[in-house]
Amino acid sequence: MHTEASVDSAQPLPGDFAIWIFIFAELVVFGVLFGAYAFARSTHVELFNASQLTLNRAYGFANTLILVTSSYFVARATQSIKAGRGTACGNWLAAALGLGGMFLVLKLVEFHQDFAQGISLSTNLFYMFYLALTFFHFMHVVMGMAILAVVTYKAYAGRYSAANHTGVETGGSYWHMVDLVWIILFALVYVIH
Repeated sequence: MHTEASVDSAQPLPGDFAIWIFIFAELVVFGVLFGAYAFARSTHVELFNASQLTLNRAYGFANTLILVTSSYFVARATQSIKAGRGTACGNWLAAALGLGGMFLVLKLVEFHQDFAQGISLSTNLFYMFYLALTFFHFMHVVMGMAILAVVTYKAYAGRYSAANHTGVETGGSYWHMVDLVWIILFALVYVIH
């Protein structure tokens, strides 16, 4: 039995509800892709293990640290705007954007090295999944950075406040989804044997 107090104490999702529908849809797509990867891996264990060893885990780990740190910065931006500190919010978001850019550069370097070694979508089943999944995620980082850039601009322009910060939460929620997907992707593709 629900009481009025328990209903009033329920926390709404941060940001605009529409972003949560989009995030859910994105997570379903990634979940299906991860499931397909896991199934393919279970039927080609030796191929996947051998191919996985050729990946640059240092790049993958560095990119994991970069995205986790950027998510922390986005969380700090949200805390700042809730406290009415718009400039601090913008600064945290700008730092998160900088880290997003670092992620993209490092991933491009990794892609370049992969292609220089002759790795392509048609090399084998593992590399097809690796390139498809990481490029699909790469494009989500690009989209997340575009969203954060707009939110950062608005933060510096004074369009958010302690009372009106839904846009910051909305952009932040998407960015956290991008980070979460990378953590799962890193574990599946780079680490788990």
